[in-house]
Amino acid sequence: MSGERSPWRAGSAGAADTGWYAVRRFSFGSTAAIVTSIGLIVGFNAASASKQSLVGGLVIVAIADNLADSLSIHVYQESERLASRSAFITTVTNFVTRLVVASTFIVIIVTLPLPAGTVVASLWGLALLVALTFLIARDRGVRPLPEVVKHIIVACIVIASSEAVGAWIPA
Repeated sequence: MSGERSPWRAGSAGAADTGWYAVRRFSFGSTAAIVTSIGLIVGFNAASASKQSLVGGLVIVAIADNLADSLSIHVYQESERLASRSAFITTVTNFVTRLVVASTFIVIIVTLPLPAGTVVASLWGLALLVALTFLIARDRGVRPLPEVVKHIIVACIVIASSEAVGAWIPA
């Protein structure tokens, strides 16, 4: 094993082709599912929407928005002349990743009362975002803390915006 590069490091031989380089494959889908789900949950909660409406919104986002983003990624990769197989794998990986991540938020909201579910889902999403950012930063060979801070700030802007819009709607 000495002399071999880790399959989790950028540039390792065959990593992207074998599926070992998973961070690259699921980073977009995970991030989109995390930030979109938190924004939707916080916004619906601020708008005093029913739990059923929120779960319906999360399911719609998990399927419709997910399919639209996956198609967009696929078309973009085709326009970049990426090999058909690679474009297909990335498209499917994005779809499945977003579906799985979004499903975790649905489970939280279904099992907890809405105010507690909103807090738990937000903390869960931020924890996932920190973990993903940490893995990506390590892979890129950069210090994780500044990257985590940047991504959390953007997520907090999304959360605050969603809460503001949610509070504005009933008014």
